[in-house]
Order: sequence, then C-alpha cells, then structure tokens
Amino acid sequence: MGSKVRDFEAHFAEYLGAEHCIGVASGTDALHLSLRVCGVKRGDGVITASHTAVATIAAIEWLGAVPVLVDIDPESYTVDPQKVSDTLRKRKNGSAIKAIVAVHLYGHPADMHALQELADCYGVALLEDCAQAHGAAVGDRKAGSMGVCGAFSFYPTKNLGAFGDGGAIATADAGVAQRLRSLQQYGWRERYISEEAGYNSRLDELQAAVLDAKLHWLDEDNGQRRRISALYYEGLSGLPLELPSEKPDMRHVYHQYTIQSPQRDRLRVFLESKGVHTSILYPLAVHQQPAYRNRIAIGEGGMAITESIVQRILGLPIYPELAEADVERVVEYIRLYFKR
Repeated sequence: MGSKVRDFEAHFAEYLGAEHCIGVASGTDALHLSLRVCGVKRGDGVITASHTAVATIAAIEWLGAVPVLVDIDPESYTVDPQKVSDTLRKRKNGSAIKAIVAVHLYGHPADMHALQELADCYGVALLEDCAQAHGAAVGDRKAGSMGVCGAFSFYPTKNLGAFGDGGAIATADAGVAQRLRSLQQYGWRERYISEEAGYNSRLDELQAAVLDAKLHWLDEDNGQRRRISALYYEGLSGLPLELPSEKPDMRHVYHQYTIQSPQRDRLRVFLESKGVHTSILYPLAVHQQPAYRNRIAIGEGGMAITESIVQRILGLPIYPELAEADVERVVEYIRLYFKR
C-alpha cells in the first residue's frame, strides 16, 4: 500500500474511466469486499451465473449470502437478462435479492444496459465480475466502470496479469471507495483503530509495479487477441462448430477463444495428439459441482443452456504472443479432424 500501489490505482482508474480504484489481494477478495460494501449480508440473495469460476460463488458465500444462479445467453455466455428479470419478479418482487453480479465471461461483456434497468427497477446493486474482461467495453464504457463496483483479478493468466495474485475494485462512488479502503485493512480509518470488523486484503508493491508497467501494453495485447480470434474465425468457418461472436456495441477482448462441438472430447484428444493443448472452462457448471450440487439455489427458467454448453465448449490457444503460423497450424489440425 505504498507509492507503487497508489500509482497503479490512479493509472488503472484513469484507464477504466472510473473515479476510484482500490488494489486488493485477489479477484475473489475484490468481489467479496464489493458485495459487503453494497450491504450484502447473511441470508441475502445474489443473482449470478452458474457458468463461471467457482470464485464468484465463493465470494458470495463468504458473506453468508445465498447465490441464486440463472441461465446464460448462448451467444455471449453471460447471464440472460430475461432469466434475471423472471427471478427478481418471482422472488417477492426482488425483496429477497440484494445484488446482481454480472460476470463478463471469456472477455465478452454482459448486457449491462438491460441489467442496470433491472437493478434500478428492483432496487438492487449491480456489480461486475471483470476477472476475464480487462479492456472489454459496452459502447464507450469499459468493463468495471458501469456497476456500483467492478471487481478485477490480476492472476498471471489474465489479460492484465501480475507475477502472482492480485486484484482491484473500481467504483465511481467516493463513499464506497472510502469504505473499501477501510474494510481492506481491518476496518481502519485511523491506523490501529478498527471502526468496524475488516479484513487483510492488500495489493503488494511488487505486483503493483508489474501491473503498472504492463498496463501500457494492455490495449495492444487485446488488439492482438482480437486479430488471432479473427484468424480462427476465418479458418474455422464452414466447419460443424459454433464459434464465438461479438454482440453489437460490445468489445470482446478474447480472454478465451471458446468453440463448441458435440464431438468436443474426441476433438480435444486429437488436438492433444498433435501437440495442441486446449482447455475447458468450465467442465461443470457451479450447480453441478460436488461442493454445490443439490444445495445451491436455481433461478427461474432452469439451466438448460448452461448444462448443454458445458458438454461442448473447448478453449483454443490464445495469447498475445501466439504466432500466426501456430494459429494456422491449429486451424489445419481442426480441419483435418473433420475430414477424417
């Protein structure tokens, strides 16, 4: 919490178009603290996606709050606003729900305009989980600058990654920022005097220095991710695959390039045999995982899309340094698989 952290906080806030940025220890901490500062407490409902990292759900449950999981839009992989609306309306006009967490998954933003309308209508807080969306945007607003709080992870694999764990919270509200700075360090406003029970969640100087240096290259790196995705799209078009898309007025930053295939597992084995490593994010939705199965609240409309997608998704290699020749090789092997 020295000068390097303060410099990065200022520069990242400026980059996002946010008034304030608070560096914390991890993305999970960022979301947990954001929920607490929005008044979420034990027993409150928080609507979010089941197709997300379990960290999203862990942050909610740390407060004793109740995750209420809804299905996703099949094109953006983010929460379906209609399912959010149905769930708010069904649950006593939203009285049991305190917040919505919009997860910007794979680098594609959630429909923040529709979600903000619902948040305003039902009087709930709208937060952003931006762990995979550094630099993504809706219109001219960057991810993290639209909700009450935007929670970021800087885990090394992220579009903006540190050399270890780290996170940050962006907000436009000075009062929210002041309370976050208190909560992140034992509830102190005056050193060693706890005004409320807080936590120990601090971004260290080394990680802040790394992030501040790498921030200068974030837009260029995201541009390279978009160029790689365009090469994949061109090379894989016409195959029996569902390719990722970008909704109008949104900027996808391709943290992952995720395709869908009913032959996913066989295709993955074939690519591995050719030296192409793939990923599945995520092989199970949260409500299907052993720790959460049969105890997690499901919102209106069920989970048909989520449960179908997790059986078909496959992440292809994508990172800024990936050479065009390697992208072409991946495309060649996928085309070869479908010719067999």
